[in-house]
Amino acid sequence: MKHERTGHTLQATALVNEAYLRLIEVQHVQWQNRAHFFAMASRLMRRILVDAARSRGYQKRGGGAPMLSLDEALVVPIAPGNDLVALDDALTALSAVDARKSQVVEMRFFGGLGIDETAEALHVSRDTVKRDWKMAKLWLLRELGGVEHDDV
Repeated sequence: MKHERTGHTLQATALVNEAYLRLIEVQHVQWQNRAHFFAMASRLMRRILVDAARSRGYQKRGGGAPMLSLDEALVVPIAPGNDLVALDDALTALSAVDARKSQVVEMRFFGGLGIDETAEALHVSRDTVKRDWKMAKLWLLRELGGVEHDDV
């Protein structure tokens, strides 16, 4: 939530509350351990944030980009915003290539899990999580237009 734009309507407490309400609705989940719970909570938080971004029509009408005159736009470069819909699409594409790397990003970015918790949830080593996190970030930067294909 700290990366969200100022003035967003979904507060951190509302996000946690919505995730909790969705988690308690699930009747047939056999929670394996704490890490399993946090992995599922991360996935739900991702869905909630992306759904909220989509419902705002984030890609339409500029999605919160500041209104500038044509003269201002030519002089002042507009920094790319944190577009959750684009991130979700890129994570979906990443999961088709490497599902574990996508899960690492989901748990660390959306769920706020640390390296140890992510490793425990995925049943891999800390070093594997670190490698996956680094590679996934580079892959996502490239997909989201932050890095050229030759730079990676």
